[in-house]
Amino acid sequence: MVIANILRSKGSTVVSVDPGDSAAEIARVLARHRIGAVLVRDPSGKVLGIVSERDIVRAIAEDPARLPGLMAGALMTQVLHTVGPRSLIVEALAMMTDRRVRHLPVLEEDGRLAGMVSIGDLVKARIAEAEMEATELRHYVSTAG
Repeated sequence: MVIANILRSKGSTVVSVDPGDSAAEIARVLARHRIGAVLVRDPSGKVLGIVSERDIVRAIAEDPARLPGLMAGALMTQVLHTVGPRSLIVEALAMMTDRRVRHLPVLEEDGRLAGMVSIGDLVKARIAEAEMEATELRHYVSTAG
C-alpha cells in the first residue's frame, strides 16, 4: 500500500502556521485540531519547516521564560523528512523509526505539498492491510481443495 491511499481516505488538508505565529498560538492550533504537529509555511504556501509538540516541550525545557516570545520560525525544525504519494507505507514507517519523527509531509514530484501523514495514520493503514491479507488467506484456505 502507498501513501496516496492514506491521503485518499484521510484527505489532503494540512494545518499550517505562519513563521511569525507565537508558541502560544501554535499550541492553541495543535489543541484545537487535536494534532501533534503543524507545518510552517510562508505566504506563498512554501513549506519552511515543522513545529511539533516535541519542539515546544524542548523549548520549555531549555528556557521556560523565553517560550511566550518564541515564534514558529525560531521553534521549527527546518530539516524536513518527506515522502511522496507513491512511497510505500512500510518505507515511511522505517523512515519515521530511523529518524525519530512522527509526522511526514507528503510532497509531489514537483515539490507541491500533497498532505501530511502521522505515525498513527501509517500504523492504522498497516494494520488494515495485515487484516485484509489474513482474511484473504483464510478464504483461500477454506475454499482450496
